[in-house]
Amino acid sequence: MQTDLHIKLEHIADGLAERGYAIVDSFLSDLEVDLILQTDEFKNGKLHFKKAGIGKQQDKQINASIRGDYIQWLDPSIAPACIGIYFDRLRQLIQYVNQNLYLSLKNAEVHMTIYPVGSFYKRHLDQFKSDNHRKLSIICYLNHAWREEHGGQLRMHLPEGPLDVYPLAGRLVCFRSDQIEHEVLPAARDRLSLTGWIVDRMH
Repeated sequence: MQTDLHIKLEHIADGLAERGYAIVDSFLSDLEVDLILQTDEFKNGKLHFKKAGIGKQQDKQINASIRGDYIQWLDPSIAPACIGIYFDRLRQLIQYVNQNLYLSLKNAEVHMTIYPVGSFYKRHLDQFKSDNHRKLSIICYLNHAWREEHGGQLRMHLPEGPLDVYPLAGRLVCFRSDQIEHEVLPAARDRLSLTGWIVDRMH
């Protein structure tokens, strides 16, 4: 008998194979989202998170006219248990996608993300020109009671036109880092997520 997680992993793999993206609700339960939001890391996020930059290493720059989010990278070996549950599910996702789509994915890199009210991230592709190790982009949202008027959509630019995805608590969005341009629209309230990439190498 298929478990609920197995059904979700199957849906993600099918979406990636057919369209290059997948959206799954309740990848984290409401309780699991609550526990993550109660961690010191998220409660004090605005104090400790760093302003996110654009580009890689020596080319990196901070440019608020392009992106306005704050991030803090997570180390799975010392992450709180509630975030460890998320890393464990990502490991199962990597295993499932490797078996079914014959990819050679190895690892997940994840940071906590806060978009303060009114901030955004202009249209971009997640894969760097100089580094093609990012294969899948993964975002799990942590926003309870999010309504349409709050904005903050992830807008994916697809061949058939833009698709807007609202950042509902527990929802996972997964897409091909090298194929799908996307942007984050401004929101009327703080917008929280676990954002990252599945890569084809180990740390």
